[in-house]
Amino acid sequence: MTTLDPLAATTIPQLVGAAGARFASRVAIEDGDARLSFAALAAATRRAARAFLAAGVAPGDRVAIWAPNVWEWVVAATGLQSAGAVLVPLNTRFKGREAGYVLRKSRARVLVTVGDFLGARYVESLADEALPDLARIVLLRGEASGSRVQSWDAFLADGASVSDAAAAERSAAVSPDDLSDLLFTSGTTGAPKGVMTTHAQNLRAFATWSEVVGLREGDRYLVVNPFFHAFGYKAGWLSCLLRGATVLPHAVFDVPAVFARIAAEKVSVLPGPPTLYQSILAHPERVHADLSSLRLAVTGAAAIPVELIQRMRDELGFETVITGYGLTECCGIVSMCRFDDDPETIATTSGRAIPGVEVRCVDEKGSEVPRGTPGEVVVRGYNVMQGYFEDPAETAQTIDADGWLHTGDVAVMDARGYLRITDRIKDLFIVGGFNCYPAEIESLLYGSGWFAQVAVVGVPDERMGEVGKAFVVPAPGKSFTPDDVVAWCRANMANYKVPRSVEIVAALPTNASGKVLKYELRKGGSP
Repeated sequence: MTTLDPLAATTIPQLVGAAGARFASRVAIEDGDARLSFAALAAATRRAARAFLAAGVAPGDRVAIWAPNVWEWVVAATGLQSAGAVLVPLNTRFKGREAGYVLRKSRARVLVTVGDFLGARYVESLADEALPDLARIVLLRGEASGSRVQSWDAFLADGASVSDAAAAERSAAVSPDDLSDLLFTSGTTGAPKGVMTTHAQNLRAFATWSEVVGLREGDRYLVVNPFFHAFGYKAGWLSCLLRGATVLPHAVFDVPAVFARIAAEKVSVLPGPPTLYQSILAHPERVHADLSSLRLAVTGAAAIPVELIQRMRDELGFETVITGYGLTECCGIVSMCRFDDDPETIATTSGRAIPGVEVRCVDEKGSEVPRGTPGEVVVRGYNVMQGYFEDPAETAQTIDADGWLHTGDVAVMDARGYLRITDRIKDLFIVGGFNCYPAEIESLLYGSGWFAQVAVVGVPDERMGEVGKAFVVPAPGKSFTPDDVVAWCRANMANYKVPRSVEIVAALPTNASGKVLKYELRKGGSP
């Protein structure tokens, strides 16, 4: 029996039904000419679930979505989850090779995508990828062609062969402890890993998140953060379903377009990485933009100047600015500031642990360090992932025997329990809110056959926070320029991973055991 309280739901199918009942006539999603009430979204979800059942999707099967922020994305996601399947979002910036890896690793049965986005033709980019488990490709938008490719409308029409009762039975059988999604995150091994989280984990985490930030019924939430990321999915449209807010999907961040939407659509909630607000503040058209409807900003994922928090309040008109810290392995949320924290706390810390979650800073032996002393951040609680998909070895390296997840981030915790992230053990750097793992980028670069050695490091950048820099040693007989390397990277990896600069060197600095001394490279040193 469906609860009428969205916040009491323990599965996403329950949530959709409860939101459809509680907020029935309120607008759930507006996207161009498309307007779906919460009741209409619930009906569209049921129709999509019937289509996934007709396509042979079984409970626990993985279904991938590779598409920008559009209203159909939400219907497809809630539909497949109502069919008992596991959502596998794909980064819209992926090239065919990167997407192919995730599709193979997850053994996705169905891919839901679009004909093209920003010049990328996703289906064509997969032409050379071996995908033995992929039975069907469905296009949310665009012309379908080929034996395995089907339009969204035709896919939905096939669902007529499945009864409402059968779909309802499948939806009701979804358990709180079933996997709701499999988000792939890279790591020091150089290969992306699938993070397993459940329906109950995510709903509890984002009921808390939405309460702490103060998301309200009737809020109008411009979701610029991509739906493939926890920020756009879980802190985005999923949180809107929990609270009765309207989702306004935004596919491509463009400052004048955002200004126009804020004014015309009375946007009240606009989360994003610090670069989003910096771009808005720096734009010459800002003085003419009507931003009076803005109320709530949520940011994080990078160091934030105190001045930026002040300017967001004073010049952009936000009543509330909140920062936080999370990672995919913890449902995307670990700690948060609170609405009444002072600007310096919001700018210089990542807040304190969310309720029901333990956070410590520990030394190399796992012992908690004194407050004010740097240590690795470890997390234990309901938000910790079930593990990496079919990778028990990596899981065991990340979650210890006592249930503490080792984040690889170094932080100082103050007397109040607030975290200040200072370093990263696992070597990642963050470009405009996107995690970049040098090992993964280096692995892709080695695939070119051009290099004898490669090292990628993050270097400071005023606008993006950090960007990649590659130090490369040519393979014997290979000749190229830094521009050649950047061009190859743009053709073979998502653009946020592309090194912004390349230095060609004769050798990389190493220690006595041959390990590359990346700290020397970060300082600008080269042999």
